[in-house]
Amino acid sequence: MPNITPLSWLIIALLAFIWGGTFLVTEIALTQMPPFWIAALRVGLAAALMITVWRVQGFRLFLTAPKPSDFVALIFIGMTSSAVPFTLLAWGQQYVTSGFAGVSMAATGLIILPLAHFFVAGERMTLPKSIGFALGFAGVVILIGPQAFDTTGNKLETLGRLATLGAALCYALSSIVMRRLPAIDPIGLATVLLLVATCISFPVAFAVEGPPPLPSSKIIVALGFLGLVPTAAANMLRVIVVRSAGPVFMSLVNYQVPVWAVLLGSLILNEPLPPSLAWSLVLILGGVALSQYRVIATLFGRGAR
Repeated sequence: MPNITPLSWLIIALLAFIWGGTFLVTEIALTQMPPFWIAALRVGLAAALMITVWRVQGFRLFLTAPKPSDFVALIFIGMTSSAVPFTLLAWGQQYVTSGFAGVSMAATGLIILPLAHFFVAGERMTLPKSIGFALGFAGVVILIGPQAFDTTGNKLETLGRLATLGAALCYALSSIVMRRLPAIDPIGLATVLLLVATCISFPVAFAVEGPPPLPSSKIIVALGFLGLVPTAAANMLRVIVVRSAGPVFMSLVNYQVPVWAVLLGSLILNEPLPPSLAWSLVLILGGVALSQYRVIATLFGRGAR
């Protein structure tokens, strides 16, 4: 059964803030570094950092005797949580609007909901939860606006859209399989997943873009941030939430990320706030509250006592 605590809410709010700001740093990195190499260096730096932390922990991984299928699951999660979706997004975003890519990521929750109903104990797809997720998704669509479904006119646009939706499916599948793993050390799990992603991302980057260009000091700082904060630290926090609170709860972060991206873009880059922001917030926060109303009622009930 999912164990959702006040700390769980704090972590997904922090993850939304971190990933919402990642777009700004990625834009800086893209000025000198191609997208596949950004993805590869991002997971590579994160893996190097996490190995150091994991070593201090004594390289613990499974807390009970693992089965061969558990190691297969680790490889699958490593592929579908970072390497494959990063690659699909890097390729697909060349041919679709940024709005469509944003909506695709928000759809992760709608994909997780039925999958968790059938494959994760205690994650039933109730009517309030379904309506709440639909409201949250609608809020993201309204926030992004009509550009979410604009066409680029590129002949590869359909494949690009399938690629971005495929990335959302990868994130959903990785969360489901991660939740089903036996007892496992979260730091060890986060590290192994990043190592698997690194082993895939570097050969793909070489094959698609050739050797990486020599970055300037500004790009090195940007890549260092991307590896440390939204990849290493955030990946470990994601593991903790999925393993404790469950994949459905974790997917709520996908509705909050676009809001933070818009707010931080306005604060740091002086981008105009969309007039739909207020309505979007009402729908997103209302959807989150409705989908988790029993959990919220329980938490407030504890506080009242």
